[in-house]
Amino acid sequence: MSTTPIDTWAVDLADVTVIYPWVGTEVAMVWGAIILWIIWHIWQVRHENATYKKEMDKYGDKETITKALSEH
Repeated sequence: MSTTPIDTWAVDLADVTVIYPWVGTEVAMVWGAIILWIIWHIWQVRHENATYKKEMDKYGDKETITKALSEH
């Protein structure tokens, strides 16, 4: 099964037009990757902030922090 018109590499590559699939979609793929990367970062920050808030609500009162700091 071939996804390109190449049957053999024993040709002059100057005469070959397409050597990989989805030629012309590189810009769209890069933009898609950038958008997914930004969405992932937004999700990660929100998740970490929610986890931090839960831990601060559970362990972060003034008495607990003072006790933890005075033990060292």
